[in-house]
Amino acid sequence: QVQLVESGGGLVQPGGSLRLSCQASGFAFSMNAMSWYRQPPGKAREWVATSSSNGETTTYADSVKGRFTISRDNTRNTLYLQMSSLKPEDTAVYLCNYYWASRGRDYWGQGTQVTVAS
Repeated sequence: QVQLVESGGGLVQPGGSLRLSCQASGFAFSMNAMSWYRQPPGKAREWVATSSSNGETTTYADSVKGRFTISRDNTRNTLYLQMSSLKPEDTAVYLCNYYWASRGRDYWGQGTQVTVAS
């Protein structure tokens, strides 16, 4: 079955950096686009970034463009999100997402909490 396990969250000061990881299994990771989403406290889930299957094409929400970098290691079935110049408004649960198109279904990890505060 599809499993997505995020890690790397924590408490960081404004201006700091974190790298999130998402270990994937149960599907052909290297052949599929992958995304990061986040859910700030009390707010709706929002899209953050997407990587194409080979990592050559990446897209970002305007709110994180220039500060976050999505990448992947297809030999390790792992998706990453490098976050820098973090702001308090980046505080959220960050979730890894795989959309299985032929099933019409989204798969989510359990999420990892990122808190940006001094």
